[in-house]
Amino acid sequence: MEPVRVGVVGVGHLGRLHALLYKNVPRAQLAGVFDISPETAAAVARETGCRAFETYRDLLAHVDAVNVVVPTTQHFSVAAEALRLGKHVFIEKPITSSLQEADELIRLARENRCLIQVGHIERFNQAMRALSTVPLNPRFIESHRLATFNPRGTDVAVVLDLMIHDIDIILTLVNSPVARIDANGVAVISGEPDIANARITFENGCVANVTASRISQKKMRKMRLFEKDSYVSIDFLQGLTERFRLVAQLPDEEQQTGVIMGKLEGKRTRYVYYERLQAPEGNALQIELEEFVDAIVTGRKPHVTAEDGRNALAVATQIADIIKRQPID
Repeated sequence: MEPVRVGVVGVGHLGRLHALLYKNVPRAQLAGVFDISPETAAAVARETGCRAFETYRDLLAHVDAVNVVVPTTQHFSVAAEALRLGKHVFIEKPITSSLQEADELIRLARENRCLIQVGHIERFNQAMRALSTVPLNPRFIESHRLATFNPRGTDVAVVLDLMIHDIDIILTLVNSPVARIDANGVAVISGEPDIANARITFENGCVANVTASRISQKKMRKMRLFEKDSYVSIDFLQGLTERFRLVAQLPDEEQQTGVIMGKLEGKRTRYVYYERLQAPEGNALQIELEEFVDAIVTGRKPHVTAEDGRNALAVATQIADIIKRQPID
C-alpha cells in the first residue's frame, strides 16, 4: 500500500512538531512543508528531510492530506482550498473563527468525500485514554486550565485558546444538550479576555464549572468529575487519572487494581475503593497524527470529527459572546 503523502502548512512552534513526528507515523510520508516565512520552512524541511514549497497551493498539488497549523483566522481559507482539491484535512483547534466557516468546511468535506480531524489533543492525553473503558455519568464537573503568559495565542480570547480543550472533553463526557451558560472574564494583559469562568448547565442536569487563565504563576490542567458514588480526578499535566468510588462488594483479590481507603457502616456496608486508572504511555500529538492517517487509510470516522470541533466552538463562542456583553466600568 502506498503511504499517505502529508504536508504541513504552518511550521512555527507547533507545526514543526507535527512535521517532526510524521517520521514516526506508520503509513505516512511527509511530502513537504510550507510557512509564510521561507526561512522557517527551509529550516524545518532540512530537519525533516522533506521539500519546502514556495506556496501552500504548490504543496497541495503534491499531497493526499494536509495539516493546517496556521493562526485560527487562516484556518478556513487554507482548509477550504484543500477540501475543494479533494485533500483530507487535519486542522488545529479551534476548527475555525466562526460557526459559519465550520459549517462550510463540513459541507465541503461531505461534497468532496474528504475527512476532517480537529486537533483537540487532550482527547489523546494518557489521563483521558485511561477513562476509555470506564462508564461515566457525571453530575458535576470542575475544571481548571491555567497557564503562564505566552504572547503566542493571544490573537484570540482565552476561551478559544485554552478553555475550548475542556469544553470539548466535557461535551464528550456529558453527551447532553446545553441548557444554559453563565460566564464572565477579564482582559488583563492582551486585548482579549485572559481569564474566564463559565458555568454550563446541561439538559440532563449536569453542571460544569470551567475556569481558564493564561496569566497564572504556575501551570495547572485538572478536571474533577463527581457522580453518584464516584469521584474521578484527571491531571492532564501528569497524565494521571484517579478514581474513588463506593462499592458494596470488593473485587476478588486477584482482580483488585486498587486499595481500600475506608469502610462505611450503616444499613449496608460499603467500601471506599481507590485506584489509578491506567493507559499506555505515548506522545499525545503523535497518537493524534496516527489516528488521522489510520482514518484516511481505513475510511473510518476519526476520533475527533469536524462536528465535534464545531460543537466545541459553538459553546466557546457563546461563552466569549456573553463575556463581551458584560458592562465595563
